[in-house]
Amino acid sequence: MPETKSILIVDDEAFIRLLLSQTLEELEDEGVELLLAADGQEGLDTALEEHPNLVFLDVMMPKLSGYEVCRQIKAAAADIYVILLTAKGQAIDKVEGADAGANEYVTKPFDPDYILERAAEILGVELY
Repeated sequence: MPETKSILIVDDEAFIRLLLSQTLEELEDEGVELLLAADGQEGLDTALEEHPNLVFLDVMMPKLSGYEVCRQIKAAAADIYVILLTAKGQAIDKVEGADAGANEYVTKPFDPDYILERAAEILGVELY
């Protein structure tokens, strides 16, 4: 039996969690598990406990910022692929994301098709 692949969505806005879940639900048909967290601390705890293949991580959140969560995830498990999703699109923000260890930096509003395609690519899942 192949190992289960999983994606963790960490965002303090319920609407964004729902939007990402709906965007990625096609991958559930391919056996990918979707995990959700509503703030930075919950996201970090879930990432360390579940070791997802991919994390979509908001930057501005209560308890721990996405940058801090990313740093701690990467320190514990460098193989977890982290994509920061944020409204903060300035060059300085992207540098801070890279310094935190993020693999990619995507600004909101994001293109759902891009999110789905990147997730499938990163996980090695065929969509069609």
